[in-house]
Amino acid sequence: MYERVYNFYPGPATLPLPVLEAARDELVNFQSSGMSVMEISHRSKQYEALQNDTADRLKRLLKIGDNYKVLFLQGGASLQFAMVPMNFLTPDKTADYLVTGSFAEKAADEAKYFGQVHTAVNTKEENFRRIPDPAELKFSPNPVYVHLTSNNTIYGTQWHTFPDCGDVPLVADMSSDILSRPFDVKPFGLIYAGAQKNLGPAGVTIVIIREDLLAKANPNLPVMYRYETFVKHNSLYNTPPTFSIYMVWLVLKWLEEQGGVEAIHKRNQEKAALIYDVIDQSGGFYRGHAEKNSRSLMNVTFRLPSTELEEKFVRAATEEGLIGLKGHRSVGGLRASIYNAMSYEGCKALADFMKDFLAKNG
Repeated sequence: MYERVYNFYPGPATLPLPVLEAARDELVNFQSSGMSVMEISHRSKQYEALQNDTADRLKRLLKIGDNYKVLFLQGGASLQFAMVPMNFLTPDKTADYLVTGSFAEKAADEAKYFGQVHTAVNTKEENFRRIPDPAELKFSPNPVYVHLTSNNTIYGTQWHTFPDCGDVPLVADMSSDILSRPFDVKPFGLIYAGAQKNLGPAGVTIVIIREDLLAKANPNLPVMYRYETFVKHNSLYNTPPTFSIYMVWLVLKWLEEQGGVEAIHKRNQEKAALIYDVIDQSGGFYRGHAEKNSRSLMNVTFRLPSTELEEKFVRAATEEGLIGLKGHRSVGGLRASIYNAMSYEGCKALADFMKDFLAKNG
């Protein structure tokens, strides 16, 4: 037998235990094929059915219309930082970027290779502690798209309401909060997400693209950088990351069994409240990095009175089976990543540990 820890790493991140057990049970014999899913040809009908069902489940969970295509790519969100402007931005046009964290900043920097980039807002001077108010957004006159990062893994902030950009398509990096809450997909021309935080293991990147935006893509690109290539070939132009897609399929099945996105959102709110309540009631011993109205439900970032206490906290938490709590170097302190797969019990264990640590060290 084995003992599982509570894994608060930001990515690759914890996966639902039933998903891991299901993958284990059919690792060498997928759906009575006599082969592992890692061995099955991506050209086989059995694999293609699996991939198609993965796309269908994602569309059901997010209530995505038939005018969207779901693609399975590689290269992570980092490749999408370049692939989006490569397909839709030209030297004579402008794209607007909302810079509210490191990954949003990296995406804006990549876009500058392909066309004009207008920074509609930038909260870097405040160390990305908050999501801006709508009145702060200064859009350019005619952007081809508006890009944002929906959840900031490093800083622990999250867009709780997406900006209204009229007919201009929103493009979003949702790597760390996709499927964590319901939202209206229709304003988005393109959504991308690396799987390793909230969808599955590392290796596959999900892209959801609206057909009207796809029609505007630059056709004069190398074949592997065109979204149209993967639409035309059902993401099977080259060998896709088959095992990672299979794991996403299992995660989506698990999510449906939990009651879907609405149910998981309610649980995510309850989980996050356990930890934020300890921070707010600690008398300043725990200090949240993010402003309260910008707090993320996925990544809780906080500081202690000294770096020595923070190091002590991480050591003591690790001894208690609470793993991966050290904060990113950009923020310091502590970070608890509590994606969909993190259980309520795991968050309660952390909250109880925080109370005990405060009692002994406050």
